[in-house]
Amino acid sequence: MGRLRKFYGSMVGKKVVMGVTGLIGIGFVILHSLGNLLVFRGPEAINSYSHFLKSTGELLWTLRVVLFLAVILHVVAAIQLTRQSRAARPIGYTKREAQVATIASRTMRWGGALLLVFIVVHILHFTTGNIRPAGVFSREDVYANVVTSFRIWWVTLFYVVAMVALGLHLFHGAWSSVRSIGVSPPSPQPLHRRLSLVIAVFVWAAFTAVPVAVFSGIVR
Repeated sequence: MGRLRKFYGSMVGKKVVMGVTGLIGIGFVILHSLGNLLVFRGPEAINSYSHFLKSTGELLWTLRVVLFLAVILHVVAAIQLTRQSRAARPIGYTKREAQVATIASRTMRWGGALLLVFIVVHILHFTTGNIRPAGVFSREDVYANVVTSFRIWWVTLFYVVAMVALGLHLFHGAWSSVRSIGVSPPSPQPLHRRLSLVIAVFVWAAFTAVPVAVFSGIVR
């Protein structure tokens, strides 16, 4: 236990935790985005998928607990890493030039904060039904929840903006996660992270397609 605590107390340890929890999150959003695309196949497809997930019982709750812990550890490690970095360099650069930075890497902090808010709102919206922008919520008819919600312009806008943040977060995070656990070496060409780009674009497009399709009337 002492060794584990000492390992986590180091910057390397926190980066490994962020890498592992980041990969868990990436796996989840890919699977979740694929499930969401069932909306395009109609009410029966998405509602059957939702019913199947709920029927797994303990397995579903185990996955939820793992995801919850992964998010908490990811956020805590990120905050602690930021504080350690600032403490190690109390006087900032007089002139800072991001030579290999991308928009994704420069927006990781505010994007991560937005995603944390989005996760809470999304759960209260589509999982528990505490937030009901359309005034109705059905635990059995997921399709109806999706359609009635995304007919509202500000709901669609919130989700679209959040998905932009998710796409940027994934582009930088997918690469930095495997780098943190030692799988991928540092790259002087951040724009050439092809796998990260493919993952980010796919997840962004899959998640964005649903609210846009509903709001535009393609999905009714």
